[in-house]
Amino acid sequence: MSTEDSLREALRHVKYPGYSRDIVSFGLVKHLAAANGAANVVLELTTRSPEVARQLQTECETALRAVPGIVHVLVEVKMPTGAAAGAGAGFAPSKPAGLKRVVAVASGKGGVGKSTCAVNLACSLALQGMEVGLLDCDIYGPSVPLMMGVTGRPMVSESDKLVPLHNHGVKLMSMGFLLDGDTPVVWRGPMIMKTIQQFVLQVDWGSPDVLLVDLPPGTGDAQLSLCQTVPLDGGVIITTPQEASLGVVRKGIAMFNKVNVPILGLVENMSYFTAPGGERVEIFGHGGGRAEAVRQGVPFLGEIPLFTEIREGGDRGVPVVVAAPNGAPAKAFEAIALSLMATLH
Repeated sequence: MSTEDSLREALRHVKYPGYSRDIVSFGLVKHLAAANGAANVVLELTTRSPEVARQLQTECETALRAVPGIVHVLVEVKMPTGAAAGAGAGFAPSKPAGLKRVVAVASGKGGVGKSTCAVNLACSLALQGMEVGLLDCDIYGPSVPLMMGVTGRPMVSESDKLVPLHNHGVKLMSMGFLLDGDTPVVWRGPMIMKTIQQFVLQVDWGSPDVLLVDLPPGTGDAQLSLCQTVPLDGGVIITTPQEASLGVVRKGIAMFNKVNVPILGLVENMSYFTAPGGERVEIFGHGGGRAEAVRQGVPFLGEIPLFTEIREGGDRGVPVVVAAPNGAPAKAFEAIALSLMATLH
């Protein structure tokens, strides 16, 4: 292993404050060189926090000095223009012109129906006369194209921006529109981060009243990239009632808190099932979402029971709020959409 490789490996042990990932995988190491026992490293941060800069500089110096043969270390930390001593911590993204509200729809784990909720909320808001965009940030497993019944590739505008596809009154962008068939995305973190930045900044969204962002499960690259790219007006957390889901919901809430994104509310999906004979069956338990919202001090936006029509609508590409706007499933989503917009005003 070369000296520079050894230095890079040492920096992989330096975690970004508040996160489990290291500064190398975040792409913060912009220059690394070694010669005659001296190591020179340049970091470029997206935060304006001098405390974070000092912490990373100290930890990098300590890590590099532990590399055999290194006797002198110089770590230069660059921050965004305008950063000053005493500046507030956190990222400083800027909202593109035209985007009025940007709301992330997130979950701590997969399988809770987050994308199903996102597409139905987007369509419900559109049916109420709002201009709505829906960005699918699940790069590895995009499901919005199927659920919204859209295929094809986006065109490029005269200003060299991607033109969103459109269906059910909602503007759409997804990695699924750029792939052929079942082609997998085999990318590392930096590529994910770059793609999400492009989906926000290089797409001609126009001036939607709200842009909903369907995030992948967890608290990784996509979530951090979005928070670094655009200031979010808030996040909506989707959960199911059982503790296995609620446990990771707490991690999702903690992630948004770390990047100063307000939690607009919690939604309990798959809340219960009504059997053909009228019996109410609480397959995953019931009430866990509301109880967790109370514990966390965040709004509870509502519950969505298990309806066969919801699954059928997603499989057909016609969300249930469009297919049967007066039915009980659609009314459940409509109530949550109204509660969500009330929290944004």
